[in-house]
Amino acid sequence: VQLQASGGGLVQPGGSLRLSCAASGSSFSINYMGWYRQAPGKLRELVATIANNNNIDTADSVKGRFTISRDNVQNTVYLQMNSLKPEDTAVYYCIANVKRLGRTFNLWGQGTLVTVSS
Repeated sequence: VQLQASGGGLVQPGGSLRLSCAASGSSFSINYMGWYRQAPGKLRELVATIANNNNIDTADSVKGRFTISRDNVQNTVYLQMNSLKPEDTAVYYCIANVKRLGRTFNLWGQGTLVTVSS
């Protein structure tokens, strides 16, 4: 099972970006998916997660600006980021809590860089 993230890039303050992360492989199911981010010199932090029952957990710093959604058929999670600020600049990592062959584990994507700058 692997995760493939896309959608990062350079955007001006106030702009928008949409990140996508798709899980692929065989014989697996996903409990929750989500996004973390890590800014230079800082620890990795939660951005948002979405569970199978659509329960959503969102960091206070992005509430009202970022929206997480999920396509359970395509095993894909999205992060719509609006009103971006320079402090949103970070490498964004997707995560999936995966169940496969009797094991449950967290799987991380490769990270996609988001730069908010004028």
